[in-house]
Amino acid sequence: MSVFTPVTTQELQAFLSQYAVGELQDFVGIEAGVENSNFFVNTSTGHYVLTLFEQHSPNELSYFLAVMRHMAGANLPIAAPIPTQTGALLSECKGKPAALITRLAGETLLQANLQQCAAMGELLAKIHLAGQSFRLKRAPDRGHIWRMQTAERLLPLVESEDRVLLSTSLQRQQTLQLADLPQGLIHADLFRDNTLFIHNQLSGVLDWYYACHDCWLYDLAIVVNDWCCLEAGALDPERLVSCLSAYQQIRPFTQLEAKQWQVLLEAAALRFWLSRLVAILEPRAGSLVLQKDPLEFRHKLEQRQTEAALIRACWQAAV
Repeated sequence: MSVFTPVTTQELQAFLSQYAVGELQDFVGIEAGVENSNFFVNTSTGHYVLTLFEQHSPNELSYFLAVMRHMAGANLPIAAPIPTQTGALLSECKGKPAALITRLAGETLLQANLQQCAAMGELLAKIHLAGQSFRLKRAPDRGHIWRMQTAERLLPLVESEDRVLLSTSLQRQQTLQLADLPQGLIHADLFRDNTLFIHNQLSGVLDWYYACHDCWLYDLAIVVNDWCCLEAGALDPERLVSCLSAYQQIRPFTQLEAKQWQVLLEAAALRFWLSRLVAILEPRAGSLVLQKDPLEFRHKLEQRQTEAALIRACWQAAV
């Protein structure tokens, strides 16, 4: 459960007094999520989510909340932070940085169908274009340099088969020409459990706390590696083409992106394999982040390196 910091009714009432949201009716802790304390909050004027941030600094949070406000202002289905009566997006509750955010309707997906993959591809392209007018920039937490340095550091710590895959991946990642790829604001963590759907309509994109400035196509690769895979981790051609086609109709791909696509899919798989390995091999004292199985993305990384023909064929079918 992701309520690391419990809140009492009296404490929540005092927190809400900073906002013009009416009187507290009820609230409940949210079990989804792995890093922060989250609560559904109902008041006399609406439905909200209260987040107590357990990991990030106020400076980082100011950026993330500004991103969310910008995207909501672009008429995209993004949960908007509610300002206090003095106009602040970030407040404090129980000694932790905290924010009150609009609660969007919808449910998360267990598996995405073709229409839902297309909806995600289309919205991701709109997010990337909308981010062009956002003036703040933040370096990636898990960007190319982090991936390369972390892989090198973990090489002596992993089993021999993993060491071979890591070494191969390091060599392949060195071929990336990131500086020449279209870049801008990206979500960087857009898994299915960070979205809401009402049937086939995408009603919300959540959890912007890895947002940063990086390659747009890398953001799409993160989506594809979660949304467009079969149960064993191999790419599903139909869902992949659906997602790519919908994205490129909004933001057409470049020729260099076509050449770099497979290695970026590998980069996206490598990022999550490494971060999950780090959580197990180098656990931080007092960390509240729940550990996830690294094998899922190890398998996906290995498969991406053998799916060249499929990846190329799906790209050509989509564009």
